[in-house]
Amino acid sequence: MGTGFLASIPLLDWLALGWFLFAWVGYGWFSEHSRWAGRGLMGASHRFRLQWARQLLTRELRMTDAALVGNLMQSVSFYANTTIYIIAGLLAVLGTLDQVIRFAADLPVAREASRELTEVKLVLLLTVFVVAYFKFTWALRQFNLLSILIGASPVLADGAHAEAAARRLGTVNSLAGDEFNRGIRSYYFGLAAVAWFLQAWLFLAVTTIVVVVLYRRDFSSPVLATLAEEAAAAE
Repeated sequence: MGTGFLASIPLLDWLALGWFLFAWVGYGWFSEHSRWAGRGLMGASHRFRLQWARQLLTRELRMTDAALVGNLMQSVSFYANTTIYIIAGLLAVLGTLDQVIRFAADLPVAREASRELTEVKLVLLLTVFVVAYFKFTWALRQFNLLSILIGASPVLADGAHAEAAARRLGTVNSLAGDEFNRGIRSYYFGLAAVAWFLQAWLFLAVTTIVVVVLYRRDFSSPVLATLAEEAAAAE
């Protein structure tokens, strides 16, 4: 059964799937853990989150900070709710696989695919959005923790205790923001996975385009240049 399953999927599809997984995991590592990660949008955002935390500790009234965290939580909650609907829809589609195969075969530039290959495509798409859901919900919990920390933080203008408290707030804020970013990244790669229903070569191409788009936005976008200028001016 295992040999028949492997033989039913063309080599190009296996190569496209391998490139997709490598790009998804590899870009995540590159943007977060490589030596260039600090120069990207995530690194710049962390510096401004730390600056926000330092300013927060000097204020007695923190309604504005609470409103900002609430706005962040609302955005994350929207994506988490949307993702659970997508997952439910994909699970429903798995129950109507024959109709999906016929529908996909009628699409422009699409080719006929075996039942086994269509199942792999749907499972991959489902996996991507399940990962996104876990990322969004974990980000939401961390933003909840951030709101608790804001409420528990005393007024500290300067000193070692103030810096330690600011770094704690900034780090929790960044951890939550990073999880949200990973969820958004999953959406990008989910769009690439949809292209697999048409052609394997299109799947390869769209995955590559997604990596290029993410890189440009994370490492060479106008917003990053603006943040870098602001950081340099503050120093």
